Amino acid sequence: MESVLKTCNLTKQYKENTAVDSLNMNILKGDIYGLLGENGAGKTTIMRMILGLIKPTNGSVELFGEELTEDKKHILARVGSIIEFPGFYGNLTAVENLNIHRKLMGIPDESRIREVLEIVGLTEVANKMAKDFSLGMKQRLGIARALLHNPEFLVLDEPTNGLDPMGIMEIRNLILDLSKKRHITVLISSHILSEVQQLATRLGIMHKGKLLEEVDSEDLKKKNRHYIDLKVGNDRETVVILEQKLGIKDYLISKAGEIKIYEKLNETSNINKALINNNIEVKEISLMRDSLESYFLNLVGGDKNE
Repeated sequence: MESVLKTCNLTKQYKENTAVDSLNMNILKGDIYGLLGENGAGKTTIMRMILGLIKPTNGSVELFGEELTEDKKHILARVGSIIEFPGFYGNLTAVENLNIHRKLMGIPDESRIREVLEIVGLTEVANKMAKDFSLGMKQRLGIARALLHNPEFLVLDEPTNGLDPMGIMEIRNLILDLSKKRHITVLISSHILSEVQQLATRLGIMHKGKLLEEVDSEDLKKKNRHYIDLKVGNDRETVVILEQKLGIKDYLISKAGEIKIYEKLNETSNINKALINNNIEVKEISLMRDSLESYFLNLVGGDKNE
């Protein structure tokens, strides 16, 4: 599969602070790539380096197979972006705001403004003043501006930040539409785990400037399975009963006295009865599901705020 973006040991230091530490990231054509991490993890710094807005301390950025250097910034013509919150002239309409950007970008076709407004669902408010737009409408107008030059790769920094549930859903559906119908590769950053899980096809998990893992969303779903959460007095004696008496092989001792059972999920009462009949102290048994949040916390070492 063709890579749209590759970084090689990408690093950014500010005096003693390493904002991004030896990042090796790979975004494939067609991806909705979710860059996930708490505030301060380095997500915006990464995006700024990708877009040539700040220079890396070390390492390199490769876009569409070409290394991004001062003499090759023409590659960025194939990229659209929103970094942080999009700003507009409040006393101008959506059309007028986009027309200013069209002229600055040297885009000759004025009809492109109507096209992008239709794509983001703002046709009916095309002549409304930007100051009267809701936060969600301003985000969609920002995406319209990023789409004006028909980019192949879209970089969106926290596009759902601060939105209400309806606004989040609208932005999510828009990004999915851009990916599926218009074949635009998307990089989206977020600290909202559940939102990224619904949207991304691949995930890059960040913590304190480091990329801890890249994982396909389908693989992550397999890891985040339903399970029977079993709390017992003695886990070693318990697993003997699980294996020898009940034929259960797919389990995990998550910590002392706690076992996750990933099979026979409809047989909690039978499992409970068999353990009690074999003198196992069952403290608790319930049906649960691993979440992206628990996966993330385990990956970063338990406390994402440390």
